[in-house]
Amino acid sequence: MSYTRTVTLQVPAAEAFALVTEPERLRRWSSITALVDLRAGGDFRWTVTPGHIAAGKVREVEPGRRVVLGWGWEDAEDLPPDASTVTITITPTDGASSTVTLEHSGLTPEQAERHAVGWTHYLDRLEQLAAAGDAGPDEWVAVPDPLDALGVAEATLASLLRVLRGVTDQDAPTPCDEFDAHALALHLLGSIRQLGGLAGTEVSDPPDGTLEDRVATVAGQALESWRARGTGGTVEGPGGKRSATWPVTVLAIEFLLHGWDLAESSGQAIDVSDEVVTWLDEQGRALIAQGREGGVFGAEVTPTTDAALSRLVAYSGRRPLPSSSP
Repeated sequence: MSYTRTVTLQVPAAEAFALVTEPERLRRWSSITALVDLRAGGDFRWTVTPGHIAAGKVREVEPGRRVVLGWGWEDAEDLPPDASTVTITITPTDGASSTVTLEHSGLTPEQAERHAVGWTHYLDRLEQLAAAGDAGPDEWVAVPDPLDALGVAEATLASLLRVLRGVTDQDAPTPCDEFDAHALALHLLGSIRQLGGLAGTEVSDPPDGTLEDRVATVAGQALESWRARGTGGTVEGPGGKRSATWPVTVLAIEFLLHGWDLAESSGQAIDVSDEVVTWLDEQGRALIAQGREGGVFGAEVTPTTDAALSRLVAYSGRRPLPSSSP
C-alpha cells in the first residue's frame, strides 16, 4: 500500500526542492537534525522526533524536480532503513509557487495508516513554513517517549537550534559574563565534541556554515554516536569511571542552559516543555552541583519566577540580562 499527498507551496520550485532536501531547511519542518548526501547511493538520516530516526539510501535525484529515498527507521524490525520508497516530486505552477507531491509506497496497510498520520502532520508544517517563513516548534518533539537521557538531549537540542536561528548579533552579551553570543556558541561546540567523543567515535566540526548549522552537525554526530553505543555501563570521564548516562545528561544540560543564555542574549524565549525541564532538574542537579565545585557553575541565585525553567536556571547560577528582567 501507499500514501500520497500533494501540497501547494507559495515558493518557487527551486526553493521547494531545497526545503525537502537540504538539512538546514529540513530542520525547520520535519527533523531535529538531518544528514543528506544528495546523490544516488548517498545516505540520509533524519532524527524526526526524539528516538525516532528515519534512514536509508538516496536512490534517485533529479535536481530541482524529484528525489527518491529508500525509507525506513532505525531499530524498527518491521520497516528498517531502505525498506520502503518515498518519492517527492516538485512541479512549478507559476513563477512564485509550486506543488510538492509525496508518495510513500511499499507499506503494509498498518504501516500506511501510521505513516499517513505522520506525513500529514509534517506536510502541514511544510505548508506553514512556506507560507509564513516559520513552522513553529514541533509539538511532537516537546515530550520524548520514553523520557530518558537521549530523548531529553534531542528535545533540548531542538529548542537550542530554534534559538540559534534567531541569533543575529553574534557580539551581543550573554548571561555568561566571559562570553558574547559567538564565543558562547564556540564554547558549546567544544563541549559537544568532547562529550560526543566519550562514546568512542570522533566528532568533527565543519569549518563553514552558520552557528546553527555547525551546532546541528556536531550535536547530530554526538547523539548518533551515543545512540549507537547506548547509555549502559560506564565511560572514562573526569575523575575516573562514570555512568554512561552522565555525558548524555550533561549534553542535555548544555543544550538547555546555553540555549537559555542565547535566548536572553538575542531577546528570544526558549521553547521547552515542563516535562523535559523537570526531568533535567531531577537528574541534573547533582551534576550541576558537582560542576559548581569545579567552578563551572556559579552560586545558586533566587529564581525570577516559579516556573520550572526559571528554577533550574537559577540553580545553575544564572540571572536574566537586565534588559529582559521583569
